[in-house]
Amino acid sequence: MAASDSSSDDSLYPIAVLIDELKNEDVQLRLNSIKKLSTISLALGVDRTRSELIPFLTDTIYDEDEVLLALAEQLGQFTPLVGGPEYVYCLLPPLESLATVEETVVRDKAVESLRHISSQHSPQDLENRFVPLVTRLSSGDWFTSRTSACGLFSVCYGRVNSSVKADLRTHFRNLCQDDTPMVRRAAASKLGEFAKVVELEYLKTDLIPMFVSLAQDEQDSVRLLAVEACVSIASLLQQEDVEQLVMPTLRQCTSDNSWRVRYMVADKFTELQKAVGPEITKAELVGALQSLLKDSEAEVRAAAANKIRDFCQALDPTCREPIIMVNILPYVKELVADPNQHVKAALASVIMGLSPILGKNITIEHLLPLFLSQLKDECPEVRLNIISNLDCVNEVIGIQQLSQSLLPAIVELAEDAKWRVRLAIIEYMPLLAGQLGVQFFDEKLNALCMAWLVDHVYAIREAATLNLKKLVEKFGPEWAQNTVIPKVLAMSNDQNYLHRMTCLFSINVLAQVCGSEVTAQLMLPTVITMASDSVPNVRFNVAKTLQKIGPVLDPGCIQSQVKPVLEKLNADEDVDVKYFASEAMSVISASA
Repeated sequence: MAASDSSSDDSLYPIAVLIDELKNEDVQLRLNSIKKLSTISLALGVDRTRSELIPFLTDTIYDEDEVLLALAEQLGQFTPLVGGPEYVYCLLPPLESLATVEETVVRDKAVESLRHISSQHSPQDLENRFVPLVTRLSSGDWFTSRTSACGLFSVCYGRVNSSVKADLRTHFRNLCQDDTPMVRRAAASKLGEFAKVVELEYLKTDLIPMFVSLAQDEQDSVRLLAVEACVSIASLLQQEDVEQLVMPTLRQCTSDNSWRVRYMVADKFTELQKAVGPEITKAELVGALQSLLKDSEAEVRAAAANKIRDFCQALDPTCREPIIMVNILPYVKELVADPNQHVKAALASVIMGLSPILGKNITIEHLLPLFLSQLKDECPEVRLNIISNLDCVNEVIGIQQLSQSLLPAIVELAEDAKWRVRLAIIEYMPLLAGQLGVQFFDEKLNALCMAWLVDHVYAIREAATLNLKKLVEKFGPEWAQNTVIPKVLAMSNDQNYLHRMTCLFSINVLAQVCGSEVTAQLMLPTVITMASDSVPNVRFNVAKTLQKIGPVLDPGCIQSQVKPVLEKLNADEDVDVKYFASEAMSVISASA
């Protein structure tokens, strides 16, 4: 008897521990116990999980949001633990409760789990158990349950009989007309996915009226979500039905009083273009794009500008060029001088993509002047976006034409009187080098990069040394040996001590990318020679350089060449030189 009592106690132990932990005051402990639910369930077995654990969880749903979130997530993976698909309906009560809580992330996770387990229900269980849950949620007293219901229609609709389908459509229509804006918003966001599973005849008779109603809602937050549904609905209909049933509403959204609705149209523009097809695009969407590109709100203009390249690319090839030249390019020209920098930056990120579409002659005649204008724009993001995309123009018009047109503008900026403009161009130089290739770079831009090393502004000289490092990373140490290092080392004999110091700063960064051999053979001898410089600032920078390049050099080289120089500098009459020399010696000794 005692033995059977003890085995009964053992079998109750996991659920007793869970109950204790779930009632603990420490949130972290409760959270950990929820995350261990699958282990507890395995210990209990499928029968007791169904008869004890699930009811217990259903009854105790009043906790911190993070605990409920973890529970909602766990339950979505619980099907094998309750005995497989045959018993998956056991998970519906706790998930139904979680789908009604106030915190949005918990409700969303509960809906996600319900959507996941819906496919595991048999058709009979779906009709007898899952659909009644959807019905209860969609007619609940609190808006929280009704918003959750919206996400469940599409996953069960396709597997139920026609009378249940009719009920589901009625419930969804009621949610689209709900008094609470949050519910209508949820219905609008799920209308597109529901449309994909509804039969075509009911799509036209039932769902399109819902779509039209939501697109005319008094709340702009509902209307903008109807735009997203528009994409799904239009892609499901024949062209004449799109023209008749969808386009009037889309036209209305394009000129909506709320900029957020117009923004959503602009943001979804290429998806809409794909959904409505080439004929309606030509007849309707070209005009709509013009309207959005001239919108009074900068956010709308920027979103529309972002879509220009993809929109033009997807136009019917037989009439693409005339449409772009007559209907789109004039608006693009206006946007280049837009007062808002975000609009100009959005345009600059896509405008170069028009080159491959329009070809060499039109690019040279019409687009190059726009690129030049944007390359000189005061906004750095605009300039960066143009420089970042030079390669696609290069492919169309060739390096020769590019160097004649855009390069003078880049050189002009590189020599600008304002040092901040020069600094911006230095930052783009590695990118430009990658776009144009080593040969072109050496011919046209290398001299500029070397000139920056002797600029009268320290920030430019510093940026120029970092620029050298990035260029060597792109073009390799061999290029550095032939092109950069000789010019850098020549600066060690410059009359101006600041330029001699820049030589050392350049060696600091070049050593990192050129490796041990090049550093020891080409650069170290110059550093050692500069240890005898007449200016203390140069001498103590020699000590700092030796410390920096020490990790690159092999131990024999450090012992025979570096340490004697540092010992000499350590006996220097200048206190700063002595200080940096001793610091370098201690760092090098420690790492040896």
